[in-house]
Amino acid sequence: MTLADLPAAQTASDGSAVVRLLSYNIRSLRDDRWALARVIRACAPDVVCVQEAPRFFGWRKQAARLARECGLVYVTGGATATGPMILATLRATVEHTEDVLLPHTPGLHRRGFATAVLRFGPAARLGVLSCHLSLQKAERQTQGGLLLDRLAALGAEHTVAAGDLNERPGGRTFRRLAAELQDGWAVKPWGGEHTSTPDHPHQRIDAVLASHGIDVLGCGVPAGLEGIAPADLRAASDHLPVLAALRVPPATAGGTP
Repeated sequence: MTLADLPAAQTASDGSAVVRLLSYNIRSLRDDRWALARVIRACAPDVVCVQEAPRFFGWRKQAARLARECGLVYVTGGATATGPMILATLRATVEHTEDVLLPHTPGLHRRGFATAVLRFGPAARLGVLSCHLSLQKAERQTQGGLLLDRLAALGAEHTVAAGDLNERPGGRTFRRLAAELQDGWAVKPWGGEHTSTPDHPHQRIDAVLASHGIDVLGCGVPAGLEGIAPADLRAASDHLPVLAALRVPPATAGGTP
């Protein structure tokens, strides 16, 4: 199996678009950024939902540099969303962005969402949300509800949330999200399943979750595949990425603002 086995990005004559979306916790670029860039480039994503992007001094320069190294452009997020960030190729037309700070529990890390509405071709609009949910169970459950609310507020007929959920599929928050959205790996598994840790993959705590109406063509960890060096995956971060190919239908008249 190779990366080429996952459908490539394309726009069809009916206005639908195949979008390759990558979700990746990059641990604030504390690891091998060149290995990270090689992994992202090899995945050939249209959109990257980043978690733990740089948040402190010089974060904008670091975000722009990472995007450049990966052949992408910065869309939104980073410090303004307390870590989640969205990058994309020039294939995506950015219609709207918004960074959202979530209610803060004293003593815990402040969390947020990076969101954008992107258009691919003339008619395929996709609302995108990058998230990194709390380590604390009760706060995480609240954030799961806020995530669903925020997706609905994006004003896009078709939406996707991707990120580090800090919870396995059997957890209450993961189950709630998977009841409302399509869990990419469960719908169309491709590649590997477990995202943590690169040295000893044993749990799936990162996911791509798509609204119903999107056709999930494949979703999983690009580990053990021709085109991705195992050493790069181990060196790039303390998480493994999740890559999904999504066929986004054209927006209907009622779904276009």
